[in-house]
Amino acid sequence: QVKLLESGGGSVQAGGSLRLSCAASEYSATNDVMAWFRSDQVKGREGVAAIVNTTGNPRTTYADSVQGRVTISQDSGTLYLQMDNLKPEDAAIYYCAAGWRGHNPYSVPPEVMLYETSYGYWGQGTQVTVSS
Repeated sequence: QVKLLESGGGSVQAGGSLRLSCAASEYSATNDVMAWFRSDQVKGREGVAAIVNTTGNPRTTYADSVQGRVTISQDSGTLYLQMDNLKPEDAAIYYCAAGWRGHNPYSVPPEVMLYETSYGYWGQGTQVTVSS
């Protein structure tokens, strides 16, 4: 059974940085898309960033709200999210997702990679708190 385990959440002041990690077990990131989502009580769950690298030429996509402030990456099957210049509105529970359910991830519109329904595996989440 695929398991995704997030870590790296915490409390920071606005302008600070955090690096989230997602370790996967019983799973191969090869030929799959992985993504970060976040959820809070106001906006619900939204896609933050996604990455696919099945050809050696990675494709990434980011939500407009985090563009330029976050970087998604993979290394040996572990997924990362580097978040800089954090804002209070970034506070949420961050989830790792995998198990792509869509068409060729290199040909779909980038926003499809941030659809919750595009993924079949989910982690339990890690809390990020940003104080102003």
